[in-house]
Amino acid sequence: MKLVSLLSERRVLPEIKAETQWEALDECVDHLVSTGHLPAESREAVLRALHEREEQVSTGIGYGVAIPHAYCEQLERPLAVLARSGAGLEFDAPDNAPVHVVILLLVPSSQSQLHLQTLASIAELFSRSGVRKRVREAGSAREILVALGHSEAEAA
Repeated sequence: MKLVSLLSERRVLPEIKAETQWEALDECVDHLVSTGHLPAESREAVLRALHEREEQVSTGIGYGVAIPHAYCEQLERPLAVLARSGAGLEFDAPDNAPVHVVILLLVPSSQSQLHLQTLASIAELFSRSGVRKRVREAGSAREILVALGHSEAEAA
C-alpha cells in the first residue's frame, strides 16, 4: 500500500509543535481525533499502544525518520498522518540523529499482513535520500503530498 494513498492534506502536519517523541505522538493522535479520522474514545487506547510499542523498541528508523505504529481495533482501514519537526525530535533512532519526519501508522487489528507490508514500503521509500529531501523542502501539506506521490511513482 502506498503511503500517499493513506494520507490527505488534512493528515499532513507541515510543522508540529512537539519537542519530544511523546508529545509528537500526542499531537498526531489528537489531530486525528480533532479532524474526525479517529474516534475520541479510541484516543487513550491508541496512545497506550503507541507508547508500548516505543518502549519495546524505537520506531526511529534512522535518516531523520520515525514510523510509530500500532493496531487499532476501532479502524476498518489503515490510517496515517505525516508530521514534520523542523527542530527535530529525539526518537532513540539507530543512527542517533534527530527525527524530522514522523509517519504515524494505525492499522486495524485484523490486518497484520497489510501492517507489515505497509511498514516495509514506508521504510524503503524513506531510505532514499531524495525522498527525504523532497519531503523536508516541501512547504505546504499539498506540496508534501505531491513530493511523496512523485517519489512513489518513481519507485514503481
